[in-house]
Amino acid sequence: MDTSELFDGYGPVIGFDEMFEGSGVRPSYEQVHRSFSSMGADEVRLRADSLASSYLEQGVTFGVEGEERPFPLDIAPRLIEPEDWDHVEQGVRQRVLALEKFLADAYGPGELFADGVVPRDTVVTSPHYHRVVAGLEPANGVRIHVAGVDLIRDGNGDFRVLEDNVRVPSGVSYVMTNRRALSAALPEAFADHRIRPVSHYSQRLLAALRKAAPAGVSDPTVVVLTPGVYNSAYFEHTLLARTMGVELVEGRDLVCRSGRVMMRTTQGLEPVHVIYRRIDDEFLDPVQFRPDSALGVPGIINAARAGHVTIANAVGNGVADDKLLYTYVPDLIRYYLSEEPILRNVDTWRVGEADQREEVLDRLDELVLKPVDGSGGKGIVIGPAASKVELDELRTKILLDPRAWIAQPVISLSTVPTLVEDGIRPRHVDLRPFAVHDGDDVFVLPGGLTRVALPEGELIVNSSRGGGSKDTWVLARPSDPEDEGEVAPSASPVAGISQSAGPALDMEGADIHVQEQEQQQQQGRDLEETSC
Repeated sequence: MDTSELFDGYGPVIGFDEMFEGSGVRPSYEQVHRSFSSMGADEVRLRADSLASSYLEQGVTFGVEGEERPFPLDIAPRLIEPEDWDHVEQGVRQRVLALEKFLADAYGPGELFADGVVPRDTVVTSPHYHRVVAGLEPANGVRIHVAGVDLIRDGNGDFRVLEDNVRVPSGVSYVMTNRRALSAALPEAFADHRIRPVSHYSQRLLAALRKAAPAGVSDPTVVVLTPGVYNSAYFEHTLLARTMGVELVEGRDLVCRSGRVMMRTTQGLEPVHVIYRRIDDEFLDPVQFRPDSALGVPGIINAARAGHVTIANAVGNGVADDKLLYTYVPDLIRYYLSEEPILRNVDTWRVGEADQREEVLDRLDELVLKPVDGSGGKGIVIGPAASKVELDELRTKILLDPRAWIAQPVISLSTVPTLVEDGIRPRHVDLRPFAVHDGDDVFVLPGGLTRVALPEGELIVNSSRGGGSKDTWVLARPSDPEDEGEVAPSASPVAGISQSAGPALDMEGADIHVQEQEQQQQQGRDLEETSC
């Protein structure tokens, strides 16, 4: 396919490869291909080693079972053509708007139930449907302030939606740090392309959070609420707080007084108006949810209901992440927006429905079975790779609780050139674009997080399964206005960030500290969720 030793043995590729088409290089990748070929294997590996070392030194990490590891960044970028990105951007925006309307309806009048769009039981049996927030109206009508929509490209190169993440989607920090790191590692390739910037994400997010402030608050105080240093996404929490210029707080730094949320500072208590929380619903308010939570703020739900604080993303959004509800999203788009879906779902069987369950049980060895509330790739059974014992156990689980499962065909995710031990080889990828909704517009960050399955043939891209990431370059059109200059995160993205924004009281001593560690490690799973 190419005389360069880096690409020896690259093909043939089964399915859709994003760099190569047959024996030729796709036009969008020609310059990247030339750059790597001209550098040669030794130079590329030298730069890749330097890239990995810089991430380790800067603390760009993720957590796996309580252990912090450098986040693997591949040196070969992923490129997306402007026309393809237009399609993704429009589809993600459409999906966010439809899910906004769904959540408002599901926690409000319930018209979709009366009209038979979605069975009421599908929603109310979701473990993430919380009656405690029924009727709670957000200040500017926004519940999904931040969304991460996981996409794949199928064998035809078409983008398909794999799942929605509108609870506490993680990963945008790696989008920003990947860009800074790769532009330094491949300056010549970066200079050869006009690439749409990602560094302005934090400003867009802060503007959206400020617009979500309670009525009558002209200069709101915004904070980022983290579970703490043991959370697998803590690096992201610190980076976002710093780049937005707001305080990073833990639950013990906040207190509710007379229906309002206050932050402990060295100057005393100060009011908080918008909380960008990175804590799961179940740990957010021990009064309403888990009484043993050492991470949350007692009374925060009542403060939100009183209209004195905005919680972003809204409590209860997880019902829209339920993989069973996912199967109804195309119908929700038609119902609420009177439009056809721009991005198609992956074909999916609802195992809870008797006729579909019968077909699935007959084809267990051909399909992928997923728990509707699964995360981190846990619980997924890939039928063709499963043993008879595993399939028999799966059959028993399905019959015991069919609502807990969906089934999908095995899809060969698109491949992108990736540097591995043997050279540059095709590896499967997905894409998580991030969207910010401010009540007037849905901004979709150009690019998003590309996750890559590094083991050969692997379809699950989770970092806990040996996956890594790529910098995603959305190419700009010649007619697009020139970027005024992208400001990437600083060379030390976590430098100067304190472990906690407030004085962080000791609370109840060592027992509480141990409980916090255990509960923090249960959080931050979202980046691990996907794909097959």
